[in-house]
Amino acid sequence: MKIQIQDHCVIVTREKSDPVFSGIVNAAGESRLLYHIKNILNKQGYDLIKKRMWRDGHLMDEMQQYLRTRKKTGDPKRDIYIWNTNWNVEGAEVDFNTRGETKLAIEYDVFNPKV
Repeated sequence: MKIQIQDHCVIVTREKSDPVFSGIVNAAGESRLLYHIKNILNKQGYDLIKKRMWRDGHLMDEMQQYLRTRKKTGDPKRDIYIWNTNWNVEGAEVDFNTRGETKLAIEYDVFNPKV
């Protein structure tokens, strides 16, 4: 799995050795994909956790998950959210499995509110 971060987009590209992510119940397919992305980015120096968005107070579906920085680092490029903007249409694992690539949104400097 290759991960590229470009501006406000995270591009995840499938490699031959990657597993197929599937499961609709409890958004299991996207959950497993996010778990693998989290592990790769944490090896690159990020400190991310996977969490359901509503538990952090976001007004989102209770099944939608995202990756976020565990705690404030002070570095705007490391304080991030990574999430699927097409959640209500289809899971990110569908594009990843069928097209070999999926795109996720990334937001920076998330601990400093922009009002």
